[in-house]
Amino acid sequence: MSEVAAAVAHLVERGTAVPAMLLASVAALIATAGFRTRWSRRHGQAPPADDTGARPPSAERPAGPESAGHEGAGSALWRMRTTVRDVPGSLAVLCAALAERRIDILSLQTHPLAEGTVDEFLLRAPGELSATELAEVVTAAGGARTWTERADAHDLVDAPTRVLGLAARTALDTAELPLALRQLLGRCTIRSLPPAAGSADTVPPEGTLEDTVLRLRAPEGGVISVERPHLPFTPAEFARARALVELDARLGPRIPRARDVLTLPEGSDITVRRADTRDVPAARAMHERCSPRTLGLRYHGPVRDADRYLNHLLSPRFGRTLAVQTASGRIVGLGHLLWDGDETEVALLVEDAWQRRGIGGELLGRLVAMAAEAGCESVYAVTQASNIGMVAAMRGLGLPLDYQIEEGTLVVTARLAPSARPGAGVSREERIGRE
Repeated sequence: MSEVAAAVAHLVERGTAVPAMLLASVAALIATAGFRTRWSRRHGQAPPADDTGARPPSAERPAGPESAGHEGAGSALWRMRTTVRDVPGSLAVLCAALAERRIDILSLQTHPLAEGTVDEFLLRAPGELSATELAEVVTAAGGARTWTERADAHDLVDAPTRVLGLAARTALDTAELPLALRQLLGRCTIRSLPPAAGSADTVPPEGTLEDTVLRLRAPEGGVISVERPHLPFTPAEFARARALVELDARLGPRIPRARDVLTLPEGSDITVRRADTRDVPAARAMHERCSPRTLGLRYHGPVRDADRYLNHLLSPRFGRTLAVQTASGRIVGLGHLLWDGDETEVALLVEDAWQRRGIGGELLGRLVAMAAEAGCESVYAVTQASNIGMVAAMRGLGLPLDYQIEEGTLVVTARLAPSARPGAGVSREERIGRE
């Protein structure tokens, strides 16, 4: 994976040749560096039946819904990880046990450890097999600390292809790093700790791995902390995560340069583009032009330190920002998509003189589309119950909404079904002018 980081960085620095060369050159590196197998070393004569290495069932409850146990006919995809003794024949015993229950092995990755080897499988099993029954089969065949969860068609992509895609995404957009780490490592919580907290001083340059927590120095300073309480990280996963962070650091700040010019109903042209911390001065100037009421609706109270808010909000480490600017280059609107642990928040601010022209709805639709592309299951907005503009923009998405109100604070959550498309059935022209 470190070879992947170096290769992608080199290709991106060469400019427009990235797409073709990325696929041609880096794929070979990933296939060579990432492929590892134990069949030649462990697929030998199986040990006697009374020496299978079976251990008592793990005290841990297998991950995944218990209710998925009896789905009737058909098959189901499962991701499974288990620790097996690193002795000849141990993997063969496990594979034979799976085959006996008509469980098909679609892919296998290995993570060698000092005390054994962690095997990660993608399985197709009979639909009636539950997570508990699957874990029992594996435990009886010598597996320990078994973890399972349901998989879907996206997991059918082989590991080298998946890593190549994550490296390419990270190379093209700074904001992709947290998402790439999450897809690389599965369900986990990623936090960016700022340099001011002094956190970087406690983490060596090569990072640290402590069972279910890994920490890496962030390219811009501070620390990236990744936690996965339900499943310890392996050294191989730590090395892959570190390679992605090294790739990001080597390429420096970058965001897509695409710009969309839109015409508002009254004829004014606006440009929508990605923004980052380089836009803080222009964003600060917009804040100074906004009324206290507009700022209060956005920040749920007085804004005492706009610089502190903006440096956080516009940082690619915490999400993505869209800016709306006029033909003269003045920023008149900001939309934020913020990674909040396992959840995703959307937030909008439109300058007073440019409100009620559909800018907020346009920004929100684009942000929700980004969230859907990133695989988010839902997005939420926190505002005041009196903010009818934000409520109207959320309703304009055409998605199922949940409302929660507490002491005047309104939280509106939009659920993003896999097939959902923001504004389904609502054209962009209809969204413009709704707010």
